[in-house]
Amino acid sequence: MASLTYDEAKTRVGVVRDVSYELDFDLTSTESFRTTTVVRFGVDEPGAETFLELRPTRLISATLNGAPLTAYADGRLPLTGLAARNEVVVLAEYAYSHVGEGLHRFVDPADGEAYVYAQPSIAEAPRFMACFDQPDLKAPIIIRATADPSWIVRSNAAGVQTEPGRWEFEQTKPVGTYLITVIGGPYAELRDEHDGIPLALYARKSYTEALAENAPELFELTKQCLDRYHELFGIRLPFGKYEQAFVPEFTWGAMEFPGLVVFRDEYIYRGAVTDTERSRRASIVAHEMAHMWFGDLVTMRWWDDIWLNESFATYMGYRVTAEATRYTDAWADFASERKIWGYGADQRPSTHPVAPVFVADTESAFANFDGISYAKGCAALRQLVAWLGDDAFFAGLRAHFDKHAWGNATLDDLLASLSEASGRDLSGWADKWLRSPQVNTLRPVLTENGFAVEQTAPAAYPTLRPHRIGISWTEPATGVRKRIETGVDGPVTEVAALHGVTMEDVLLNDGDLTFAKVRFARGADLARLLGQLTSPLDRAVVWGAIWDAVRDGEVPAMDFLDLIRSSLAAETHVGVAEHILGFARGIAISRFLPVGQRAAGQAAVNDACEAILAQAAPGDSLQLAAFRTLISGTPAEPVRAWLAGRDLPEGLAVDDEVRWSMLLRLAVLGDLTEAELDAEQSRDGTARGAVEAARCRAARPEAAAKATAFEQIVRDRELSNRMLEAIGQGFWRAEHWELTDEYVERYFTELPASQEWRSGYLLATLGGAAYPVTAAYASTVEQAERMLAQPGLNTQFARAIADSTDDLRRAVRQRNLR
Repeated sequence: MASLTYDEAKTRVGVVRDVSYELDFDLTSTESFRTTTVVRFGVDEPGAETFLELRPTRLISATLNGAPLTAYADGRLPLTGLAARNEVVVLAEYAYSHVGEGLHRFVDPADGEAYVYAQPSIAEAPRFMACFDQPDLKAPIIIRATADPSWIVRSNAAGVQTEPGRWEFEQTKPVGTYLITVIGGPYAELRDEHDGIPLALYARKSYTEALAENAPELFELTKQCLDRYHELFGIRLPFGKYEQAFVPEFTWGAMEFPGLVVFRDEYIYRGAVTDTERSRRASIVAHEMAHMWFGDLVTMRWWDDIWLNESFATYMGYRVTAEATRYTDAWADFASERKIWGYGADQRPSTHPVAPVFVADTESAFANFDGISYAKGCAALRQLVAWLGDDAFFAGLRAHFDKHAWGNATLDDLLASLSEASGRDLSGWADKWLRSPQVNTLRPVLTENGFAVEQTAPAAYPTLRPHRIGISWTEPATGVRKRIETGVDGPVTEVAALHGVTMEDVLLNDGDLTFAKVRFARGADLARLLGQLTSPLDRAVVWGAIWDAVRDGEVPAMDFLDLIRSSLAAETHVGVAEHILGFARGIAISRFLPVGQRAAGQAAVNDACEAILAQAAPGDSLQLAAFRTLISGTPAEPVRAWLAGRDLPEGLAVDDEVRWSMLLRLAVLGDLTEAELDAEQSRDGTARGAVEAARCRAARPEAAAKATAFEQIVRDRELSNRMLEAIGQGFWRAEHWELTDEYVERYFTELPASQEWRSGYLLATLGGAAYPVTAAYASTVEQAERMLAQPGLNTQFARAIADSTDDLRRAVRQRNLR
């Protein structure tokens, strides 16, 4: 199907105006569903022409102002000879999705119950309706649905069941087509109210007990965030209700549908979790709520301004989490996880500005949902607030909301509001921070006059930016830690306030106010520095800088692992410890170390985990994080004992999450039989159990298991997105390189053929989760480059392969360090 281009969208918005939709879903069939779409709109010049988008399996009928339409082709329905006011009626049959695009249908293996939900994503609304699928043609929508009488059905607006199985919903305010949703099924429902706003939580029936256990915290977070947003924005929630549905096999973390936010149901915890996971969930709740203003009330005109949605929601999500909930160190979690994702994305060949000047089409727009649009944009906004101050920043935002409510806006519109509120011209700042890609590096240096900060940029992207940063140091004579804030700009910035000051253990970007790579003075004692920092945020900055130097090939991966062994047990913030252990386990050991060094690297991480466990309180988050990591590097015999409930750390229970981790470890070690896997899947008859069993099967070191998994990766047409992702992750294991090396070339030559039936998003998922990450050889890079040189590769797929290949180049460089 053709991807909507910017030029086509610009032409269409110049023709069409005053759009409204009525959708009537028939969800009574298990094989497919029908939608009747009524589109009403006007044009300024009668006789004009345009088109609607739809992608049914069968177009049953279509009329324009009562006259039949028959020219449907390639996902588009041409409309010619338009009147001043028009009505198009389309009745079509559509396929249910099993990869989270369009109207997804899921049957819960726990009880056989079926669930549906709509995920229009950027360009998937035509999979369940006929529409003008672009963000600047917002429209009010009326939804009706017929479903199984045992179901509940919910949508963006409030609704009622008019008779068994028949649902009707109020008309919404104007929203983009990418924000339309409906859910249906025997969902468990819990309701509450806050400040006059109806609240609700939904999850599948088999999650009823877990939903009840999670609900108190979820409702508390929701209320705390609502209060803080009302205080900061001065505008009440723009939509009449705030409901949150947790649905199976959702592709993204969550989606900001107005009135009915949808999350992946992994956020309904069914076992022990760390405070890192709870903090992450809190920030996602706050992130999606921020979208009610950023994206839903005021919407970007085109996908070049996706950062107006995602960067702002990420910034506000972490800020409000830190200010309004018990997760006061949320910024430390951001610095040790999401921001590192942003640094990685911004250093790849696929880097792009936070606010790109041009996005050619919707397929290209998908590729920009990355660490730049989310994490780097968030960090840039944090830097802007540090420069402007809260008063000017929020005054500008309030003016922006007032001016553009229920409409669309651009970067220039936002800058105008912020400039007027602050009295500063932000165009130069925006050119350097938002229109220029890549990242700067900051280093402390000694000059003739004293202390200075050196700023560099990659040769291909030479932009130097103004930074507002914190600088902290220790006074050698007193051992007291001191800090200042200062501006940095240009190649070298002399810091006059530090002339003549005796300093050691200097940390640039103390407080993490800017987005820049940080390096340390030559010979710096990083273990000592970490021990002196009382703020988990500053320790996250140090660990992040060290990890970035490892990725860049400046520091050997084994040095990083040795520092973990010596220093990580002193970390008191579970988010920092858990994320650093994740980088160690998931990348440093399995990808960066040569085969001969992996045992030593694993021993370093195991020693750190044992040290954390020795001092962690029973049931503590740090205990759980360390134990999970330890499982992945432990021989079979101790894992078998833990699985049987023996020799466990006090206070730690083997729930399903931990149990599947142990089973995966046994599978990787070749110590898990098919019969045992069948028994485990029978014991855990949930969708999660099916996914984890598939991961374990792909992770077994047997030729037949690898052959089956590879066939699923490259040729399967039935498995869900979640199953294929797990199989890809299970297949490539560092321990199995001798078994899987034969599949490396086949991956690059055979996977592209699946473009025939797979969506760009699913291809991109397999370009990451199923990429041969453990085959860190120059030959793998060459094979990837040959694939990327082929004409006709899907844009999202090519971007994912290019990014994974850049990561692989870094792994090759690390393995060759001496």
